[in-house]
Amino acid sequence: MSQNLEIQEFVIAIAVKQQNPTVLTADFLKYSGIVPNEWELARPPVLTNAGAQVVFQNGVSVIAEVNRVVFSELIATKEVKEVSIPAIARKYIETLTQVSYQAISINFRGYVLFDQTNNTSRNFIFGKLLKAGSWQEFGTSPVQAGLRFIYTLKETQLFLDINEVGLQLPDQSQLPAILFSANFSHPVAQDDTSQRLANLVEVIGNWQRDLDTYKEVINTKFLTSESYQVNLAPNEPLIFPK
Repeated sequence: MSQNLEIQEFVIAIAVKQQNPTVLTADFLKYSGIVPNEWELARPPVLTNAGAQVVFQNGVSVIAEVNRVVFSELIATKEVKEVSIPAIARKYIETLTQVSYQAISINFRGYVLFDQTNNTSRNFIFGKLLKAGSWQEFGTSPVQAGLRFIYTLKETQLFLDINEVGLQLPDQSQLPAILFSANFSHPVAQDDTSQRLANLVEVIGNWQRDLDTYKEVINTKFLTSESYQVNLAPNEPLIFPK
């Protein structure tokens, strides 16, 4: 039986040639109108010469480093109209127009849970996606695998990573899961500043198109009728293989 993917995190990452990360403060974000004044911090901001991070209670985080700025949001329980970071990212680049923006990626992370019976998450990777072979029989413990698929699309490249992970429950037990991480890499104009900003705004404005593509490739190419029935437990921490 098939199972639709549930998405946990949405990230917009913008590469820059060089910037001063210390410009990113909670006061700057609010005074410039990038985020609403009423948003409350989840924890004290981080501010160093190498990078800065501001995290809000609604699951939105903004990180500035010398070579990039990253907007992330936990969206497991949100409707599309409630997602905040596209508007935040657009306002940020329209406010800091002097920054030399180089490229932009639209990223999603989602996972599906599997029953612990017969270790079906491993069967998904080693039985469905990989061909059995003696390469699996090496070392002192079962081999672990992470897969990357690169798809060339009309206006972007999709880098899709698939990994076996564990979902940690409140009682400290773990459930097997498969994590699907997608990165849509979009080029932007380099010679003309106004065209560069226009390209960035266009990509941000079309984020739902990338979201639909992500869901389509997972649901129709990976979680097909050959897969297992799985159920999602939103907002639980993931434990990655060591």
